[in-house]
Amino acid sequence: MPPAIPDDRSDPLQWLAFEQAGVLTTTQALSVLPEGKVRGRIRMGGWRSISRGLLLTGNGRLSRDQQLWVAVLAAGPGAVLAGVTAALEAGVRGLRSEPLHVLMPAARRVSRSVLRRLPIDMPAVLVHRSSVLPETHLQVGRPPRTTTARALVDAAGWAPSTRAAQEVLAAGCQQRRVLPEELAAVLDVLPRARRRALIRQTIDDIAGGAQALSEIDFVRLCRRAGLPRPDLQEPRTDAAGRTRWLDAYWRKWGLHVEIDGAHHMDVRQWADDMRRQNDVWTTGDRILRFPAWLVRSRPDEVADTIRRALLAAGWRPDR
Repeated sequence: MPPAIPDDRSDPLQWLAFEQAGVLTTTQALSVLPEGKVRGRIRMGGWRSISRGLLLTGNGRLSRDQQLWVAVLAAGPGAVLAGVTAALEAGVRGLRSEPLHVLMPAARRVSRSVLRRLPIDMPAVLVHRSSVLPETHLQVGRPPRTTTARALVDAAGWAPSTRAAQEVLAAGCQQRRVLPEELAAVLDVLPRARRRALIRQTIDDIAGGAQALSEIDFVRLCRRAGLPRPDLQEPRTDAAGRTRWLDAYWRKWGLHVEIDGAHHMDVRQWADDMRRQNDVWTTGDRILRFPAWLVRSRPDEVADTIRRALLAAGWRPDR
């Protein structure tokens, strides 16, 4: 149950506890109450000592909101939620909720002794440092966090693998929490970002679809997998008499592959894509669709799907 909103008779400590989900630093508590009263509330079980310098104005297990506040306050002044943690708070789904990621300006000191003594109901906290953390990369929130675009760029850099880095960027764009242009703008001011080249390429792939994935790249993918060469940018007239351009087309087997960029997530574009897909199916052709970043990052998976579709359509590889 969320805490009740303090009324006009509430003191500053009650308001601060409300704003910080009941998590306070000892310094904050002592700015309002005498040390003896703070110790008394802890001794009587009304308050809980989380770790050195951190208190909970309650005695239960830490909620998710309280865990986030503990992470920020334990790291020290200037700390903000970052990476996948900030992205989750911005509404991006499907990311790991633990450990908690916090970002600090490089010049600030980190309270590592506090981080090592967190209670058992508190996830691990990973503190990152950056010399580039402008105000434009900070999001007003409780707790404070980086913007969604900065969070995703950082998450890609901190990801455990290349695949995980690409997937976190794609998730943010596909769920329409951020635009590829916003990711690119963040990357422009982070010259030393980890995986910078990979992030740039992935952003371009997400934004451009088939335009970013060159015809040479797609033909090379097919050749390596032993697939027949498709016709590229094949013109086709739809049911309304408009000329459409098919990204890749195997005419003999009636298979069409579409490589989607971020513009396909727009509602109007999505409806247009469905009409075009229906036009393809009603002529008897098959259609496969892949996001551009997946074609570049997991070509074997894409090639296997195309192979199965071609086989189902009657293609037989040379023996």
